Amino acid sequence: MTGTQLRSGAELHALVERLYPICRSITGDGVRQTLDIIGEHIALERHEVPTGTAVLDWTIPQEWNIRDAYVAAPSGERVIDFRESNLHVVGYSVPVSRRMPLSELREHLHTLPDQPSWVPYRTSYYAPAWGFCLAQEKLDALPDGEYDVVIDSTLADGSLTYGEHVVPGRVTDEVIVSCHVCHPSLANDNLAGIAVAVSLAQQLAESQPHYTYRFLFMPGTIGSITWLARNSSRIDKVKHGLVLACAGDPGPLTYKKSRRDDAEIDRVLQHVLRSREHRVVDFSPYGYDERQFCSPGFNLGVGSLTRTPYAGYPEYHTSADNPSFVSPTAMEDTLGALSDAFSVLDRNRRYVNLSPYGEPQLGKRGLYDSLGGRSDAKQAQMAMLWVLNLSDGEHSLLDIAERAGLPFDIVDVAARALHDAGLVKE
Repeated sequence: MTGTQLRSGAELHALVERLYPICRSITGDGVRQTLDIIGEHIALERHEVPTGTAVLDWTIPQEWNIRDAYVAAPSGERVIDFRESNLHVVGYSVPVSRRMPLSELREHLHTLPDQPSWVPYRTSYYAPAWGFCLAQEKLDALPDGEYDVVIDSTLADGSLTYGEHVVPGRVTDEVIVSCHVCHPSLANDNLAGIAVAVSLAQQLAESQPHYTYRFLFMPGTIGSITWLARNSSRIDKVKHGLVLACAGDPGPLTYKKSRRDDAEIDRVLQHVLRSREHRVVDFSPYGYDERQFCSPGFNLGVGSLTRTPYAGYPEYHTSADNPSFVSPTAMEDTLGALSDAFSVLDRNRRYVNLSPYGEPQLGKRGLYDSLGGRSDAKQAQMAMLWVLNLSDGEHSLLDIAERAGLPFDIVDVAARALHDAGLVKE
């Protein structure tokens, strides 16, 4: 896959499978390895922000890395093994090398009693702790006795790592696309969004877009807070944005609106998703990094696109969120919706009618003739009339499409034809 364009669902899924084994967290070498692989497909600018750096009301924590971890039964057998799955260790666990009875060990074990064959995902980023995660049925089978407990990890001064990829546009106003790179082996909640974002960046680079598109690959929460702190002086460049996650599960697409509720990105996504099975939900200050971009001091027009939202499917934050849970078809559908949305966003302009007194004669300009033979000739004619009537500098093409009940593409084509005929200008 090295250096390839990701065009098909199968190629997106292959990237998910390649990234899946890596143990990621909010800092550490797992994030760097993930960015290395992303960097094989799109150019990345890497940022390392040192431990102790103040970022808004937060501080960059110590860097965490792990080499091995296990729990060995009295027989010496590894009954919990980090090498089998990185979900077995609580993220950011401090180093441990001890022998203890099962009764004491149980205080550090996490399971899902309602899903007895699945391993949960747990973290302890900002409080020193350690623990292991395992299937409830595995815990039930553990014999009494003394257990060897080893977590070969380090918590030391280092840095937080994130990556940026920029697709230059004809203007410097920016659209940001953000996805998190901090989860270990979780295919939908992390990796499917990364794969879709990479492919979307490649598509946009081929289209020579109007806006500049900035793709952010960052750890959740602390990553977006860090980016906002480091970019606060140029935040006015960000005109639109989208947080992408949970992009490959079988559920319908879900768009979560920005805090503004009626930002242009909100209206574009709702317009585009009408042709797909979908849900639209209102903003809330809980979820992914949209809550940081939409915090009241920034209040950016940033929404969130998922399929099934966080915590909305049983496999969420468990070992069942594996590559078999995400499908090439679902990732292709997410990518298609994003491509359509950004195509609308990129072409959404305001025009001014240069012949506003009465309806200009379209026939003598050949505009009616250009519709001959089109299956949508009636719609195209109506689109021209609507564009002429509402091109007052106040209404965008999306406004016109919504009010006229017409597809955006037809309204955009009509506006271009009228522009070429000298009847409207941007």
